Amino acid sequence: LPMAFRDVNTRRHIGLQQLSSLASTGRTFLGPMKSHKFIVDESTNQSTLICSAVRLIESLDLTSAAGQLLNDTIQAQNKEFKTGVSTLLFLVGAWSNAVMDCLQQNVPVPAIVTVMSEGLNSCCERVQCLQIPVCDIKKELCSSRIMPNAFESKTCQIGCDGLTNPQNLLCFQRDISAQGEVIPINSCSRQGADCNLNKCLVSPLAGFGSVASLVKAAGDRSSSVLSGSGVIASSCITPKLTHSRHFSTLGKSHFSSQQGNFQGYLSGPSDSCECCGLGHLAMALSHGNQTNMKLLQSVAAYQQERAECSGSSQLNIKEIVTCCLLGLPESYSCVSPGFVTLVSPEQATVIKHLAGKPLRILLMDGDLAEQYRHLGFNRPRNVRTILEHPNPQGGRAGDVWLSRMSDILMSFEVNLVLVKGNVCENFMERCIANRILVIGCVAQDVLCAFGEVTGAQAVTYLSQLNAACVGNGAWAELWEASDGRAMDLGELVPVRVSAGGIPLLTAVLTTALPSKVQLLEDQFWTLLYRLHHALKDGKVFPGGGAVELLCLSHIQVLTEQPKRPGNDKAVRELPSPWLAEYKSIVLQALGSGWKQYLSVVLCNTAEAGSELEADASVDHHLQKAAACGSPSAYILEEFRRAGVLRGGSDPFRDHGKALKVCDNVAAKTEAWRRALDLVLLVLQTDAEIITGPQRNQHLNSYMSSEFMFL
Repeated sequence: LPMAFRDVNTRRHIGLQQLSSLASTGRTFLGPMKSHKFIVDESTNQSTLICSAVRLIESLDLTSAAGQLLNDTIQAQNKEFKTGVSTLLFLVGAWSNAVMDCLQQNVPVPAIVTVMSEGLNSCCERVQCLQIPVCDIKKELCSSRIMPNAFESKTCQIGCDGLTNPQNLLCFQRDISAQGEVIPINSCSRQGADCNLNKCLVSPLAGFGSVASLVKAAGDRSSSVLSGSGVIASSCITPKLTHSRHFSTLGKSHFSSQQGNFQGYLSGPSDSCECCGLGHLAMALSHGNQTNMKLLQSVAAYQQERAECSGSSQLNIKEIVTCCLLGLPESYSCVSPGFVTLVSPEQATVIKHLAGKPLRILLMDGDLAEQYRHLGFNRPRNVRTILEHPNPQGGRAGDVWLSRMSDILMSFEVNLVLVKGNVCENFMERCIANRILVIGCVAQDVLCAFGEVTGAQAVTYLSQLNAACVGNGAWAELWEASDGRAMDLGELVPVRVSAGGIPLLTAVLTTALPSKVQLLEDQFWTLLYRLHHALKDGKVFPGGGAVELLCLSHIQVLTEQPKRPGNDKAVRELPSPWLAEYKSIVLQALGSGWKQYLSVVLCNTAEAGSELEADASVDHHLQKAAACGSPSAYILEEFRRAGVLRGGSDPFRDHGKALKVCDNVAAKTEAWRRALDLVLLVLQTDAEIITGPQRNQHLNSYMSSEFMFL
């Protein structure tokens, strides 16, 4: 094959330049106050709103080798953690620029690789002292802090079995859609011992402040241990608009009326601690995303209630699905028990007929079509299939199969079929005519959840069906909004399928903007995985720049005292004495990445008017940390007091003290490692060899002088 060869100039490394250029597009994704971006498809003139580095990279032209490596790195981080991608993308650009500065100063490549790798390892060890155990998170977040009124709770009490009854769960879903409600399963005494952290249900909310109703299960005779009436609501406050009027999730509050098996109560304001259990952790990991925080708290509280029976403290991601409804305000977002999905109006008529009836359910783990064959199916060799099922009586092709399959379903009295893959349109029409509900494109985890509670066993082909494969105890109905109305969105209708004892939860995400659907779903899953990994790690980092600030402080120590004896890991001497003359330069380059990170976050959150002002703020904290004698103690104290690097422009300060945030331990440190590994990998490439090029294209390009054709 013809080949083109291009030198990678060490003074202006082409690969590092490409990484820097690509990474610069994601600067506005850092921090809690992210800026959105529109991705416009020129071929269709359709646009999508994104706020994720993953979606951004998917939309960029990554034809270069460095770009493809960047995409692989980001996809690996996203696949494992679903968070930390924006940090990774930014640090790739910052450290690429830092390495190019080292090359300009004639620092050898081996010295850059060795010192940066050892420096990062040393920093990762140093920041371990900042880790906060999940079991202590409430004490850390609530110490010397009263949360803003916007997050103040409305507490009530629900019987222990109130949420395990499927019918009560439906009523719960309707009631919690009212904004600003918090429903602890067991009320907590402020004067008592430790409040049980696993007992809080918080509804989705579309605004900061609200006067919401409090719900209490009808017939629950247990009394609250809180002082007064035991039912508390916060005072009404005026929400503050922090983004645009179109994309802000702040909404107006309203009272929820008595519905279903629940009764509404109101009382006076309270300054009691508003979140029990995982509510504190979910709030800290939400980074200010109010709507998704409330959804996450609802999911976590329900799962924690179930997990107490099994003794597990982990968040089960497999029991959670999402459903995006277009055309409704975001205030309708809620968590609904069971499986919520969208069906056609014709299927909705079948559901109306089946409403209130116990259904016999069938699960299929493939496509429901005549031509479908399972993975691994091998047709006989040297045989050409003309027609698998000849129809000697004539008729339309496929009619025999349709009739046979319909007869099989009716013979076993099946009236609900959940299919993992696609469903043949003709067969769907036949089932609708026979009042059989068939739903396609159902996730495998959903099939497993229904199989466990109904006794249904998944089959690949309908011809395999027998009585043992059919489950019982499922039901289906139209999904109802928070005001009790069944929603008809025109082309698609939301429906809810459930069964007794099913652990499945659906986060129903609503929006009136088509371009925002993907954004809302991405944000919800990001927050959910943050909580999942926090519980999995058993610890979190203090957020707000605390960890990066300690890394910078540690880099200063390594730079100023490179030859301090002893086994102190914080200042241990890096290997290879011949690196000593380059150590200071390379370590400062490593630290510059974190300093740029903090500066950009401060600018994005309006804590600083410019990067120069942000750099001065970071330097000021570094000086105070060094003067304190124990940088880690200083940083933890600042975090407990008001958050690290906090200024006067915090959008939450109008409502009370600052909202403290936390970060995942493994996701953050792994993002650092992946970013530096990518930069050093590209740094160590010395040439680019392109096989099978279009010779004329390269000769006519502006880079023609850089290629040597072989």
